[in-house]
Amino acid sequence: MQCFVYKSTKRDDSYLFVVREDDFSRVPESLLALLGDLTLVMELDLASRQKLASADVHTVRQQLSEVGFYLQMPRHWYQDAT
Repeated sequence: MQCFVYKSTKRDDSYLFVVREDDFSRVPESLLALLGDLTLVMELDLASRQKLASADVHTVRQQLSEVGFYLQMPRHWYQDAT
């Protein structure tokens, strides 16, 4: 499974994974607004990976298949919200 990883220009250490390059059609507009401009940082082949640096590769694959995107964000984003 190929995916494309984009870095948020508004939110430090936040990355959006999508299945097709520059295809954000399954990402909610509100999330795109929150992330700001997105810069492509890498293309990954998830089929050949057992690990990712800051996310569980199985979760990423599942979210890409079921939801169409995966958002990797710093832990403090969602810890502060609780």
